Amino acid sequence: MNKKIERVPTGIPGFDELCEGGLLRDRTYLLTGTSGAGKTIFAMQYIVNGILLYDEPGIFITTEERPQHLREHFSVFNWDLEKLEEENKLALVDATSTKIGLPSDERYVDVRPFDTRSLIDQIINIQEEIGAKRAALDSTTSIGYAIQDPAKFRVELLKISTTLEVLGLTSIFTCEVLEDKPSISGRFGVETFVTEGTIALYYTRSQGVRIRSLEIIKMRGSNHSRKIHPFEITNKGIVVHSKEEVYI
Repeated sequence: MNKKIERVPTGIPGFDELCEGGLLRDRTYLLTGTSGAGKTIFAMQYIVNGILLYDEPGIFITTEERPQHLREHFSVFNWDLEKLEEENKLALVDATSTKIGLPSDERYVDVRPFDTRSLIDQIINIQEEIGAKRAALDSTTSIGYAIQDPAKFRVELLKISTTLEVLGLTSIFTCEVLEDKPSISGRFGVETFVTEGTIALYYTRSQGVRIRSLEIIKMRGSNHSRKIHPFEITNKGIVVHSKEEVYI
């Protein structure tokens, strides 16, 4: 008897209806886009919605911004990250400070820059501590630059994504791509091969203005829209216009 596929709704308005109700439980997804496309917002909105709407605690690993900056940035959406942390529903892992040689007084700090074993051990401990069901890694690009070797980078990402899945975490990895050399496979050409799905965020110029749009490139084991849909960033976060299309 086939096991019923369980969905994890992102709670992002308009997105879940593009993929039969959400992401597949215990899978890892890649979110690609150029700078300014909205990747960090999408990833954090997924985590915050999990806590507020579905009672699923989350882990957010930040490799490029210090957690305090995230708390300040996301207050514009009325997301009180500090409150969620105090309630033991959100864990912000500072994987930025050590990399740039700064001390950190955060509760969760990745003390060795991009040491996969150290990061995995920390994720396991946090998952046991807060009962996390969701995770986000923002972003894989910094890890790729630190490792340099694409083959080794692929193996390390596979270790992380497999561990998250075994722990019962449904996760999003973000990846920055270059505007003049966009790639759906990731910045280093390997990221999409260690994830179950790829979602691309576009921030393209058209007639003197920039338009935001979204495309689900792949989602193994699930039907999904094959069209490109516009989205906007509102004062409540990302809203996808699932009934509309963009031609680029």
